[in-house]
Amino acid sequence: MPGWGYLPLAGDSAPTATPDGRADVRWLMMSNVCKHCTHAGCLDVCPTGALFRTEFGTVVVQQDVCNGCGYCVSACPYGVIDKREGDGRAWKCTLCYDRLKADETPACAKACPTESIQFGDLDELRERAERRRRQLHEAGVTEARLYGNDPHDGVGGDGAFFLLLDEPEVYGLPPDPVVPTRDLPAMYRTMAVAAGAMLLGGLAAAVGRR
Repeated sequence: MPGWGYLPLAGDSAPTATPDGRADVRWLMMSNVCKHCTHAGCLDVCPTGALFRTEFGTVVVQQDVCNGCGYCVSACPYGVIDKREGDGRAWKCTLCYDRLKADETPACAKACPTESIQFGDLDELRERAERRRRQLHEAGVTEARLYGNDPHDGVGGDGAFFLLLDEPEVYGLPPDPVVPTRDLPAMYRTMAVAAGAMLLGGLAAAVGRR
């Protein structure tokens, strides 16, 4: 499966001195793109099939199929799906699906002058990111952490993950992302059991009256 990784350089987090001489301000950069979740809530709730999983494992919106209901917007734990002002249809990063089909690198990774954005095999990117994380820790940047690379997290891991230099909340990211539709199967089973119990109770009452 292809993947997208944001692996910032050490200078990405350089402190900036404040007017009173304190160096407690930092610039933390991140591209807030679609994470292409393994378990994508947006796919679960889309009533028209406008969202689909590609042959590359990424998630894409077909705007000509989207009816603008907005269910996918609220189902995204990262808040990256938006609605166009003109027609209300959903849109987001597609990881350059058209370029992937042509065996080309996504535009962001190809254009990044520092190679902070990297594209390639997901497992290889995870290994590369882990090496980079260890290098930063050895350099004293102990806050560095990988985000979105854990296949056992609440979304099953992301196709686009990040090497963060601070807590996820500082970047506006949820610390423990969870697909909103995770509990739907259990809810449906509970509803079915409750409905069955009510039906049996009604039948028993009817028999008792006879």
